[in-house]
Amino acid sequence: MSHVFHRSLTATYPTAVAGDGPYLIDADGKRYLDACGGAAVSCLGHSDAAVIAAVQRQVAGMAYAHSSFFTSEPMEALADFLVARAPAGIASVYFVSGGSEAVESALKLARQYVVERDQPQRRHIIARRQSYHGNTLGALAAGGNAWRRQQFAPLLIDVTHVAPCYAYRDQLSGETDGDYVARLGRELEERIMELGAENVLAFIAEPVVGATAGALPAVAGYFAHMRAICQRHGILFILDEVMCGMGRTGSLFACEQEGVTADLICIAKGLGAGYQPIGAVMVSTTIRDTIRDGTGFFQHGHTYIGHATACAAALAVQQQIERRDLLANVRAMGNLLKDRLVQRFGEHPHVGDIRGRGLFLGLELVCDRATKQPFDPARRLHARIKAQAMQAGLMCYPMGGTIDGQHGDHVLLAPPYIIDGSHVDEVVNKLGKAIDSCLA
Repeated sequence: MSHVFHRSLTATYPTAVAGDGPYLIDADGKRYLDACGGAAVSCLGHSDAAVIAAVQRQVAGMAYAHSSFFTSEPMEALADFLVARAPAGIASVYFVSGGSEAVESALKLARQYVVERDQPQRRHIIARRQSYHGNTLGALAAGGNAWRRQQFAPLLIDVTHVAPCYAYRDQLSGETDGDYVARLGRELEERIMELGAENVLAFIAEPVVGATAGALPAVAGYFAHMRAICQRHGILFILDEVMCGMGRTGSLFACEQEGVTADLICIAKGLGAGYQPIGAVMVSTTIRDTIRDGTGFFQHGHTYIGHATACAAALAVQQQIERRDLLANVRAMGNLLKDRLVQRFGEHPHVGDIRGRGLFLGLELVCDRATKQPFDPARRLHARIKAQAMQAGLMCYPMGGTIDGQHGDHVLLAPPYIIDGSHVDEVVNKLGKAIDSCLA
């Protein structure tokens, strides 16, 4: 028996031993096309020579220096790179080791900011149902993934959740996008009024919802409207781009396509592409300057923040994406993959919706297309599809509970930015066989 406390203590996992571009290879030599980047992480694939060399150079010189004693060249260079390309108003970067830490840090940073602004009564966070913001207690409380929250609920802070922008299921027949956005805005305003606008700290949302809802984008105008409501009430606007950011949707920051910026932007996953664990919070000028001119320090920290080797890896990843113009490939291959998915599944009796942006795409599975009725959760369709796909040599990211945490199944696709048309065909063919075999 393995002494590793695995995610599942009853599963048997193949042993990954090597990577080759968008493929992972197990100890038996079997190749798996990584069509989900693990969890939308491995955006450069698994064998990028330039990134590997950058990690080796950094470790050979200095692997780690604690951030309470030193800064480092790779940390400074990565911060400069990101801020130069960030949405308007972003001035600095707080580096952490992953997405959950990024969200946790953003929530604490928001709280310290309002305290230093002499508004200590601001304590309420508003988030959205069917969101996912991480697995630490603060991030889990903010998230709206009911299944992940359920057994830990007694440990979570109280967070108010409003409806997601889920047009496939929630937009009314005959309701325009503008009317739908206005309705969601009214709900947010109502929650703010119930809590007292002067007591609300922040609103947090994913520009494109990832694991919980399956690459779910908002309708046009939604984020601009939510941002305006928050600004009107002095509420901080936090965007969680941990899964959908760093080029995944075809622009470096997903919010670029929404025409909005934020007070705090959380990033991770594609930031370091899995070559080292890293995440970050992008911080606005106003928040940075308020804390700099107040107490002068953020009352928070982790041992590995600003890890030199992680920053060197992430900088190399981002430089490769830019030098090779891989975001253009994300857009081109994303369009091709979506077209192929529509060709293969557009009339499929059990695929209700095909959605997403760039190389961040999802299929929502239904028992009946006309009524949008989901499959019985006891069937565990998502888990069966994952197993069938792995058997066929395809890694995808199916999840259950798409609708309300219990009902609904979807498949998330987030392949590396380096894929070509042959990989697109392989993804669609193998996914089609896996889905059809599970529904036969």
